[in-house]
This record gives sequence, structure tokens and C-alpha cells, in this order.
Amino acid sequence: MMDTKLNQAEWPRTAARCFGAVLLTIGAMLLSPAATASAQPCPDVEVVFARGTGEPPGVGGVGQAFVDALRAEAGGRSVEVYPVNYAASGDFGAGIDFARTVVDGIRDEADHIQATAARCPDTKLVLGGFSQGAVVTGFVTSPSVPKEVPAEFLGYVPSPMPPEVANHVAAVALLGLPSEDFLRGYGAPPVKIGPLYAPKTIELCAPEDTICNGAPGGPPNIAHAMYPANGMVGQAARFAAQRL
Repeated sequence: MMDTKLNQAEWPRTAARCFGAVLLTIGAMLLSPAATASAQPCPDVEVVFARGTGEPPGVGGVGQAFVDALRAEAGGRSVEVYPVNYAASGDFGAGIDFARTVVDGIRDEADHIQATAARCPDTKLVLGGFSQGAVVTGFVTSPSVPKEVPAEFLGYVPSPMPPEVANHVAAVALLGLPSEDFLRGYGAPPVKIGPLYAPKTIELCAPEDTICNGAPGGPPNIAHAMYPANGMVGQAARFAAQRL
């Protein structure tokens, strides 16, 4: 028969050992997701895409069509996606408050590009945007802050990306980029693609698309929504794939 007094004496030490083992197990369980996440492999290609006005969070309909088309052209390369985090607001009449939402997108996209270039230097980045998202991505490539930006707003605008970041960007695809006349109609500066990005940039505008074809500012027509169906998404994807 076991000695009851001995068991009573040993029990606190045994319980402490068991409790410690449980804590270690729980700690390992809590830490393992973070370790797994940090160990995610870098993709061959990453698409960084800014959706159009009023589209729900994500890459939007045009963006998803572009991603699907690029994956089909990527020749077996792994293709991951980062949707630019910004409001894609349609409140164009809100003045500086609306401008802040666009700048938020520029900052988010530029920060992500630079972080990815540092973490995954061999990953080829493909930047893209549709409509307002094309404005966001276009400004991300700029080597300087547009001179039209009011002085009181300069403190909110992020600094341009370092020139060496361009080495990590394989292609830029802009679909339905609002024209200079359209942007000036809302008090916004025109988009100027930076010289380091211009040779690897494709800008596509459907002929009847009044947002990008130079027509006076106004609501979009049906042509502005037809990029997944008019062949231009595929054209942009082929352009990008050829530069991977």
C-alpha cells in the first residue's frame, strides 16, 4: 500500500510540475501562429492593386480580373496579392477631407512596397490600379510631391519612395486613369508617372470612357466598367507578365 503521508508531501511538487508543463504547452500554442506567419515564403510575384471608387475593400472587380489574367500568364510562378488599404471614397466634393483619403492610399501602398522589397528582395512587384486606384498607384511612382499640393497639406503627404525601390517593381498597370482635365475639375493635380517607372508602365483607357478620355468631369459611363470584358485587363496582364 502507498504511503499517504508521502503522497500528500509529493502532491504540491507534482502539481507544480504539471501546471508548469501546461503553461509551456499553452505558450507554445500561442506562439506558433506568429512563428508560422513570420516564416511565410516570399512569392515569385506580388500584385499590389488599388481598387476603384466605391468598390468594397479588396482589389475590386477590375483588380481581381487583372490578378486572374496575370496568374494565367505567369508560367507557373506563385502570385500573391495585396489590396491597397484606403477608402476609395466617392465623396469628391469633400475637399481636403477627400484628398486625405487618397493620400492614405498612397501612403499605405508605398509603405507596403518598401516593406516587401526589404523582406522579399527577389519578389517581383506588379503595381496596379483602376480609376481612383490608378491615381493612387500613379502618385506612388512619383519622384516628388506635386507642386499643386497646398503648403498646409504638405505635412500629411508621404515622402516619395527611394529610387532603388524601382528595381523591385517589374510593371505598373493603370486602367481607366482619370484624365488631367477630369482631375483638375476636382482641384486635384495630374498624375505624372516617375521616370524610373514610366518604361514599365501601361496606361489603358477605353475610347468611350469619359473618366479617362479627356471629357469634362462627371459621373462614369458604362465604358468605365467594361475593362474586364473589353480585352484591356488581359492586355495589361500580358504586358506585366512579359516583364517578370
